[in-house]
Amino acid sequence: MNTRKKSFSVLTVLGVLLATASILCLATPAAPTESASTPPGSAAADVPVAKPAATPGFDINALDRATDPCTDFYQFACGSWIKSNPIPPDRGYWGRFGELQERNYAVLREILEKASSAVPERTPVMRQIGDLYASCMDEKTVDSLGTAPLEPEMERIARIASKADLASAVARLHLIGANQTAGRGIGGLLFDFGALPDFKDATSVIAIVDQSGLGLPDRDYYLKKDADSVQTRERYREHVTRSFELLGDASGKAFAAAKSVLDFETALAKVSLDLVSRRDPQKLYNKMTRQEFMALAPSFAWARYFEGVQAPEFQTLNVTHPKFFKGLEDLLKTASLDDWKNYLRWHATASASPLLSSAFVNQNFSFYGRTLGGAKEDRPRWKRCVEMVDANLGEALGRPYVEATFGPEGKERMLKMVAALEKALEKDIRDLPWMTEATKKQALVKLAAITNKIGYPDRWRDYSGVKIDRGDLVGNVTRARSFELARQLARIGKPVDKGEWEMSPPTVNAYYDSQLNNINFPAGILQPPFFDNQMDDAVNFGAIGMVIGHELTHGFDDEGRQFDAEGNLRDWWTEQDGKEFEKRAACFVEEYSAFTAVGDVKVNGELTLGENAADNGGLRIAYMALMDTLGDKPPQPIDGFTAEQRLFLGQAQVWCANVSDQAARLRALTDPHSLPKFRVNGVVVNMPEFRKAFGCKEGSPMVRANPCRVW
Repeated sequence: MNTRKKSFSVLTVLGVLLATASILCLATPAAPTESASTPPGSAAADVPVAKPAATPGFDINALDRATDPCTDFYQFACGSWIKSNPIPPDRGYWGRFGELQERNYAVLREILEKASSAVPERTPVMRQIGDLYASCMDEKTVDSLGTAPLEPEMERIARIASKADLASAVARLHLIGANQTAGRGIGGLLFDFGALPDFKDATSVIAIVDQSGLGLPDRDYYLKKDADSVQTRERYREHVTRSFELLGDASGKAFAAAKSVLDFETALAKVSLDLVSRRDPQKLYNKMTRQEFMALAPSFAWARYFEGVQAPEFQTLNVTHPKFFKGLEDLLKTASLDDWKNYLRWHATASASPLLSSAFVNQNFSFYGRTLGGAKEDRPRWKRCVEMVDANLGEALGRPYVEATFGPEGKERMLKMVAALEKALEKDIRDLPWMTEATKKQALVKLAAITNKIGYPDRWRDYSGVKIDRGDLVGNVTRARSFELARQLARIGKPVDKGEWEMSPPTVNAYYDSQLNNINFPAGILQPPFFDNQMDDAVNFGAIGMVIGHELTHGFDDEGRQFDAEGNLRDWWTEQDGKEFEKRAACFVEEYSAFTAVGDVKVNGELTLGENAADNGGLRIAYMALMDTLGDKPPQPIDGFTAEQRLFLGQAQVWCANVSDQAARLRALTDPHSLPKFRVNGVVVNMPEFRKAFGCKEGSPMVRANPCRVW
């Protein structure tokens, strides 16, 4: 529940939405799927670990030379790659992020298979990650258990005698992690409760409650009346029905229960804030006393809930959307107790499904992976198990991963590139013709205060309190989720820990945190095609340099600009400069809203504004940093391309991808990142530097008559 983190890639979203059929993220097959005959605890050690070869940061064979770069630069840069790399059957989206992720999977699998060998010399960390992986790989035991791991929770829900008991029941389900998103859509169970820095006092952590509770990806999936939305709701109801049948419900009872769930979630959707509005931090900051919050839904026994999740004492909290909790009060009055029980049963089942027998896993995949995500088949079990360990013991797994992949020379070169990009952004701010000196001064203060975290944490998280049993997959994940909730809630009332990471080291992504005012680059992304020690500066500045610039620009996009150098929600802009920013930002909204994602679905220019602005600003300052690095002696062309051209090609080839119609539709409706083609063409059309580099004539499709620019 992070309302302030801005990630670079789509993997964060797609990992939860597209491939939720299993445990967490996107993947492609690299080895045979393990069968139920795999010996218990063996972790399929007899299956060789195939490590895909690293593709270079710039691949000349990926080009489509039949296309004029001034007509369609994305096709020119990626056309041959797209033709030669069809979407694997277990994905709905396949791109160069996926290629890198495949290499990471192979490294992590090798680590985990060694760690899962029950030998006495294993360190405590290796024992934990190895035994968790072994419990996941033991498909035979998981299948033999059937619904048994769920039965205690189903019995507890069945014993709920009145609505007064619902708060304790929800607390119990939150405590065991049934509100977490692994294996389904973006919503948790009913609402989210956690801890975040106070928006207006970024030094202290306060409690926060947020809307949640949906099994479909977003509120609009319940409210839109177009044919695709209606069909998706029907297929969702069918999925819930079949899941209840797997629990043992008769078909008629399962159908009625599924209809009840859909009606219940529709009521939640109607009082939920839309995605575009949630991009405005002002709308998400509603600080209240504990008593004021409880008065929004007085029929819910909040005191019992807070006691049940073992929350520390607190007197104030941030309520992101008060209307949602008033809606909960309405549901407490209008929905029957059986409706509530059906809802709780469904979300407990949906959360656990990826950890249960093959019947549940397959049913879960059929909707979230195939219907929503466009994949044709589920991923091999070992990949799902790798992701499950990363999701639950991420920093424990990250320690041997960093030792195997990330050397000090990589960190040193990255820090030099960050310094070059920060220098370029400083110059960009100083030279802005539309910003007054008063606001420039504040912007430069904020830029100077940005801190950089590269590779991995300075202090590793201690998971010694998590009990891991090789024969208890559901129990292991439940205990890991409970540990994480307790760790998060323990932060309430304490100073902010600026050294904490919100992505594990193997993650292929990066992010900017507006309240900590820092940029974060896990070791997982600091590899080809993003960062390639064998490549020239031009390609690296186009790839990882653009990523760095992208994250830095997030500090000054339509959301980030509302936070000051200390991470507080404060307006540090003059009124005139604020209006000038909005005028320039509106250009991006108009530009990207004209792009067609798939069929009749357009890109949402308002939803994607922050990421589009960061893409545009990021590549521009990467170009500036490269020019400063090269100085007065530009290098000779390589592979027939100048340094300037190689920068643009390095950036474009990061986004080479094939996207299924289902994945394109899902992303256009829910993801703040634009589709890959538009993250390339939507940027270069705004850059005179691109026009000059490729000699594009006025009127060419890649030359916008009135370029958009903020930074």
